[in-house]
Amino acid sequence: MNTRPHATVLHDLLDAPTADRDAPAVTCGEVTLSRAELIDASHRCAVVLRERGLRRGDRLVVTSDAGPALVPLLFGASRLGVVFSVLHEQVRGDVLRHVLDDCEPALAVAASAATRDAVREAGVPVTGPETFGTGPSKTAAEPAGAGTRRPGADADGATPGATDTATDTDTDTDTDTDGPLPVDPVCLIYTSGTTAMPKAVVSTHQQMMFAVHAIAERLAYRADDVVYCPLPLSFDYGLYQVFLSALAGSHVWLGSAAESGPALLANLVRSRATVLPAVPPVSGALLRLLRRRGGPRPPLRLLTNTGAALPSDIPDGLREVLPGLRVQLMFGLTECKRLTIAEPDEDLVRPGSCGLPLTGTEVFVVDEAGERLPAGEVGEITVRGPNVMAGYWRRPELTAARFPRRDGLFPELCTGDYGWTDEDGRLYFAGRRDDIYKQDGFRVSAIEVEAAARRLPDVDTAAVLPPDGTRPQAVLVVTGTADPATVLPRLREHLEDFKVPPVCRSVEELPVNANGKTAKAVLAGQLTEGRP
Repeated sequence: MNTRPHATVLHDLLDAPTADRDAPAVTCGEVTLSRAELIDASHRCAVVLRERGLRRGDRLVVTSDAGPALVPLLFGASRLGVVFSVLHEQVRGDVLRHVLDDCEPALAVAASAATRDAVREAGVPVTGPETFGTGPSKTAAEPAGAGTRRPGADADGATPGATDTATDTDTDTDTDTDGPLPVDPVCLIYTSGTTAMPKAVVSTHQQMMFAVHAIAERLAYRADDVVYCPLPLSFDYGLYQVFLSALAGSHVWLGSAAESGPALLANLVRSRATVLPAVPPVSGALLRLLRRRGGPRPPLRLLTNTGAALPSDIPDGLREVLPGLRVQLMFGLTECKRLTIAEPDEDLVRPGSCGLPLTGTEVFVVDEAGERLPAGEVGEITVRGPNVMAGYWRRPELTAARFPRRDGLFPELCTGDYGWTDEDGRLYFAGRRDDIYKQDGFRVSAIEVEAAARRLPDVDTAAVLPPDGTRPQAVLVVTGTADPATVLPRLREHLEDFKVPPVCRSVEELPVNANGKTAKAVLAGQLTEGRP
């Protein structure tokens, strides 16, 4: 049981006393930082950010390919009260320009030269991760030791000019008048939704720390755990692995979403991972690899799942090939981080259960009038509690739509998802109301994909048919002169790879209903029948 004091701001997770400050805290690529080194590196990052002119309330955008600098940068930003936003390294084109225009960052940090060029064109100051010089004197294959080098030259050739105090973990970057309060925002997480461009969920230190402690209570990470995270930190599920590990004193090993192939098993074995936060494609790939390959097995004790429903054959198969593995299913969304968490292996005794609400929160379902429904009746899933977001960044109309009822201590967040609860309050997921769907475990907006397709000069109109019981993959349907074979590659100039549908079809025109909206059910029927 974790008995450490409750953190009130994000960097408290890192600074709280721990039994072994020399134990590995985070590994990224071939670089491992001990907890002491991570604390030191976060102070260095705070110094460099301050020298760059960033202050409390300013925004910092960091791409997920920032390497070993990424995690120290997040904690360093927290020390100054700077609001960070981690973007997937594949964010580019119109979406990148939208984010930069929306959050108006004081600085962006990106590893890719192409991304840095695009950020400069948008008029935003930008640098590379090497500016922050967070690499230690060892690699992931070597034992944890001491020492991190100072910030070096930035991507533009300028020297940050860190002073000797940059190496002192007792710097006052987190205690002066510019430091954060628990009610201040700490991050913006951009997420797809019912708009053509992503919107940012605003989370305060207070909300995030409540969620971290409440989730940790259920998952019970341990100080001797190695948490292997193949999820990008632009995905809140991945991001929280850093914070949960910091709270428990665990070693978080940052992998890559590209490791769903043979590298996944090799890296789980190499890292000696005991915890794997996964989405269904990762879990399914791991099961196939374990069944096909002999040799060493990773010492996994816990697999968690969210992002999409996990088919029952996958956890059953993983338990067979990894004796001692336990599976914990969860349900959540970016707007409140986590709604419910099931007990370990609860799927074996209550199939379909997403578990009970986090301690100190309430989850229930309502009808169209907003009235609560009794157990067993399907309605819109609603959540109340201190884990609920502050709102959407600069989107008051969208915030109001998610919080139609503001009476009571906490506003009621209407999730847009449907489900039911049993007599004990356990949640069961039924489906989504809108065109948000899951592709490779990531949340995708059909509207965002359609808008990107329509920006192609030879596409007139577009519609996305999300996966369903008869259609295992999303299908993009376009009209115009575009050759379907060329549409998907060009979409990657505007969308992250995981948002690009696997299939594109062309039709002469899209069917519409009486209101002039695309009749997707009719369109799906036409494609099934083979009619253009």
